[in-house]
Amino acid sequence: MKFIKITFTLALVLFSLTVFSQEEPSIVLIKNANVFDGVNEQLQEGVDILIEGNLVKSIGKNLSAGNDATIIDAGGKTIIPGLIDVHWHMALAELPMTFVLSGDAFEVGIRSTLASPKTLMRGFTTVRDMGGTVFSLKKLIDEGLVVGPRILPSGPMISQTGGHFDYRLPNQIPDKIGNMTYWEEVGMTAIADGVSEVRKRSREAFMLGATQIKIAGGGGVASSYDPIDVRQYSLEEMEAIVDVAKSYNSYVGAHIFTDDAIQIAVKAGVKSIEHGMLMGRETLQMMKDNEVWLSTQPILNDEDADKFPNPESNRKFAEVTKGTDNVYQLAKEIGVNMAFGTDLFMGAENAAKQGKLLAKLTRWFTPYEALKMATSENARMLELSGPRHPYKEGPLGVVKEGAYADLIIVDGNPLEDLSLVADPDKNFMVIMKDGKIYKNTLE
Repeated sequence: MKFIKITFTLALVLFSLTVFSQEEPSIVLIKNANVFDGVNEQLQEGVDILIEGNLVKSIGKNLSAGNDATIIDAGGKTIIPGLIDVHWHMALAELPMTFVLSGDAFEVGIRSTLASPKTLMRGFTTVRDMGGTVFSLKKLIDEGLVVGPRILPSGPMISQTGGHFDYRLPNQIPDKIGNMTYWEEVGMTAIADGVSEVRKRSREAFMLGATQIKIAGGGGVASSYDPIDVRQYSLEEMEAIVDVAKSYNSYVGAHIFTDDAIQIAVKAGVKSIEHGMLMGRETLQMMKDNEVWLSTQPILNDEDADKFPNPESNRKFAEVTKGTDNVYQLAKEIGVNMAFGTDLFMGAENAAKQGKLLAKLTRWFTPYEALKMATSENARMLELSGPRHPYKEGPLGVVKEGAYADLIIVDGNPLEDLSLVADPDKNFMVIMKDGKIYKNTLE
């Protein structure tokens, strides 16, 4: 009798799994939309988009769907692809600076989980996370247990001793060999010196699920012990990190601002320069010749300037942002591959400016150029992760047949007025990610 019960239970489970696996994908039909496909400046006017499951099935006029489909009338409004931020920190976005001294991994997890849906509701359906403990968050988002964007994680930020990601206090120096700081133990950072050590830390990051590696190759603003002009990591150390990334068919992104450090990174094979505001023409030409991406941010010393508790960080911020105009203008003139990111952190108020920073790109680009950068161009950059890229079912950053159904319906035309993206609460009527509707104010 016991055997019969067990057999019946197993059969019931298998039947349930079979029924679940055969469940028809959800169908959404968006009608009467003007579509920016992420690539072409000309809108497709008055078209319908049929979505089956998580992919775009077809785009055309007078499309039809079955009675069980969800119908959305766009009413002539503009559809754009879900936005992509290639320099985001899901773990740091809403953390105050004081967390380094008084916080713990639980605070990081809770704050990042609370920040995750806010990121999606700003229209950013995909982010490249450039350092921090986000592997579990990514897993829970992908499983549908937490609302948030797709995440391509870098894992722990790798730094030399005294580098940009070395958050130790002076009274913790000299280091005791074999000891790790708390933030290293929980995977936020990794301090590594020498070829063998940087190889090990890079391999650990990929073991945890990194899609690319993030290192500090030069001095930083928010950190206390590294002036901006300091070059961090030797050519040999960088080459070792790049070699590990190549063995995983992926790449390295490096936080750097200055010519000397960037040229060493390019020679080593780094493929993404993060920030780079203080470099000149020669270095940018070197990047173009070696197909290296510039992942910089429209950060200026204006009303949205970061305010640091450390006066030296405020001085360094002013120094760095003096170069923002110059690097955008030169990079555009030379034709360097450029990606859009924000690098916002230190609290919810700062993180909420994600769309506002995108709108600021009109200082250097047309709305079309800026929007293309934040969609299809950013998606092209993410392909540097090769087989480590976790979202390969369809292309990202575009609206076309077979692409992921990551879509935004905008009340207005951002190709004419990019400032619309700065206020997503008001102007984004529908936000869809992976074929699921997370916001719909058209009903």
